[in-house]
Amino acid sequence: MTITLLGTGTSTGVPMIGCPCEVCHSRDPRDKRLRVSVLIEHGSDNILIDTSADFREQMLRHEVTHLEAILFTHEHYDHIAGFDDLRAFQFLRKKAPECYAPERVARRLRTTFDYAFGAAIQKGGGLPQVPIVLFEEMPFTVQGLQIIPVPILHGTQSIYGFRIGGFAYLTDCSEIPESSFPLLEDLDTLVLDGLRFKPHPTHFSIAEAILQADRIAPRITYLTHMNHDVMHAKAERGLPAHVRLAYDGLSVNLPD
Repeated sequence: MTITLLGTGTSTGVPMIGCPCEVCHSRDPRDKRLRVSVLIEHGSDNILIDTSADFREQMLRHEVTHLEAILFTHEHYDHIAGFDDLRAFQFLRKKAPECYAPERVARRLRTTFDYAFGAAIQKGGGLPQVPIVLFEEMPFTVQGLQIIPVPILHGTQSIYGFRIGGFAYLTDCSEIPESSFPLLEDLDTLVLDGLRFKPHPTHFSIAEAILQADRIAPRITYLTHMNHDVMHAKAERGLPAHVRLAYDGLSVNLPD
């Protein structure tokens, strides 16, 4: 199983429009951050976590020609905005990926993209035709992989991370409920929200993320969803050895 981080930036992306800061003008490619999304390759199957606002660019950059399934963490726009571009697979007569989402996310998809769910007056031009499969907190299976939803808090909102084998992905996270820690035992690789150095009401700061990584104790933790306060080379020098900054295009190979 190969995990590729397609985007590791916050909702504005990095660089941010119009910003004169040092990070937004950095020449280090690791400081160029698309909105967060993850590609999981397992055998011949591709599973995506979130259709980010940069979905189209991410698919082209990584030459993704098919998707079997998509897992949605929550309904914020930077995590669902690429949904419309799923119709490209239809134009190529390829099977649409199944979208796995909790009920609240499914409702937002049907509202935001209502034209794809029966509201369109004119049918020409192509509409996304994607099946939505609802999930709650119980584990479920996608393309032979067990998916374990991990409840986390994004501010006051309860959303989901996911555990797949020895890998867990917890983005947009400001608190991990006590009941979720047993779901994160014996991890190899953890990808965890670490927005910036200053505290934030709906995301872990980098210091808070390090404390969580110490408690969960995976082999390695990568921080994601970073904003333009974080310069990769400078920030990583101050991290403990078991915590690294993620960057767009980072791939990790994991045993099944």
